[in-house]
Amino acid sequence: MTTHPNLAVISRYAQGGADLDDATVWSVEVHLEGCADCRARLAGSTAPDTRALLDRVAAAMDEAIVAGPPPAPVRRPWSTGRRRWLVWALGPWLGMTLSVLACALLLTMAWPGLPSLVLLIAPVAPLPGVAVAWSRRADPAWELIVGAPGAGLMMLLRRTATVLAVIVPALALTGAGARQPFALMLLPCLACTAATIGLGGRFGVRRAALAVGGIWVAAVVLPTIVTADVPVVLRPASTPVWALATVALAAYVATRSTDYRWLSSRD
Repeated sequence: MTTHPNLAVISRYAQGGADLDDATVWSVEVHLEGCADCRARLAGSTAPDTRALLDRVAAAMDEAIVAGPPPAPVRRPWSTGRRRWLVWALGPWLGMTLSVLACALLLTMAWPGLPSLVLLIAPVAPLPGVAVAWSRRADPAWELIVGAPGAGLMMLLRRTATVLAVIVPALALTGAGARQPFALMLLPCLACTAATIGLGGRFGVRRAALAVGGIWVAAVVLPTIVTADVPVVLRPASTPVWALATVALAAYVATRSTDYRWLSSRD
């Protein structure tokens, strides 16, 4: 409806619109959304009983507001951002990971002739934190947060960045103590993290972290412990391969953003 409805139409609409066809009712409602003058005419066209009812409802609401509890405090911006970037359940898992890395460094320094445990653990070090960052078991406000417009892959990436902000400096320190190349620790770490996020959209982040970590332990850690020899995948020559794998997995993650738009089974 491009023109204003006349007063007769507005009056009939105010009385319930029983004698108006659906197209006219729809046109009037669309017009009222953008026209303050017609909304004022509609308010003046209501029946006395309707106006009296509205006045009673407004008075009751005013009394309830005055007699009710004080308004809740306004959330500060940092409180909202905290939910986007981290969940408090990450603390124990990050602490455990840092403790494991410290123990691995001590064992490596105690037995320097054996393959570095720090190097073996580095690729899977962030996985416990990433699994907890997107878990309904760890976040009491899971349904509210995951159902928010800003949730999904971007929220998981923000929380993963928080995990890496703690783990990567720890890898740098323990790697320096164990005399291991930082790139050879960082790139496998990023590749395993990207693989977890990429698979997590389809199978759940927790399941993906368990799968990636289990494959790494079975295929790399256990054979290395048995043979006491550094595997090919953790030698300096493998650094370019890890770099390409990291880029490819990151590109794959970018194509799976829609997987994190569903609430079910993403834990």
